Amino acid sequence: MRIALLEDDPAQTELIQSWMSEAGHNCHAFSNGKAYREALSDETFDTLIVDWNLPDCTGIEIVQWVRSNVDWHIPVLFITSRDQEEDVVTALEAGADDYMTKPAKQRETMARIAALERRAVTTDETGERHEYPPFVIDMAQRQIVADGKPVDLTNKEFELAIVLFRNVGRLLSRSYLLEKVWGTKADLTTRTVDTHVSRVRIKLGIRPESGWRLNAVYHHGYRLEHISGDA
Repeated sequence: MRIALLEDDPAQTELIQSWMSEAGHNCHAFSNGKAYREALSDETFDTLIVDWNLPDCTGIEIVQWVRSNVDWHIPVLFITSRDQEEDVVTALEAGADDYMTKPAKQRETMARIAALERRAVTTDETGERHEYPPFVIDMAQRQIVADGKPVDLTNKEFELAIVLFRNVGRLLSRSYLLEKVWGTKADLTTRTVDTHVSRVRIKLGIRPESGWRLNAVYHHGYRLEHISGDA
């Protein structure tokens, strides 16, 4: 999972990043609101962790900005020293999904992150067979059928297609796709993503006539959209 952490305390940042790394997550850290907003404008993340007191703004302002500007209901976890009931209520009303007070504990933090991830995944995504007409994805067989015919995909093409279909309507950055499909330490260029997206588009026949559109967004990444067949 790709996580964006907003925390201005270096020691706290290092601690949380180490926990996330141990759990297999890739945690990108930012120490001020400006850098955080810029990253969220250019990149894609699965979960956000936000502190309240920051050098240039508040965590509340960041969450309000996220809910107004990010095109996906991304889970947000507050981790802060503020422990009054009205603080918790304010954060949740601003759009946060969960709230923890410092000092954070590793097992509790990771359990809450896992819970947020489960909530973000729909029931349909957890099964072995998913239908996105005219496409049917068989997770057990690691196969995609288009218009009743199996499509010959490489392992990475299959994994890329899964990420795209599980995020229909969401703008995904190239860096996000690299990490999700090739791993957090992949030593590859974003051209790898472009090449594989092109192959997936061609092999699956993703086009308006099939009810789908896979668009490249300049300087950012790709968005798979479901459209009407006559679009």
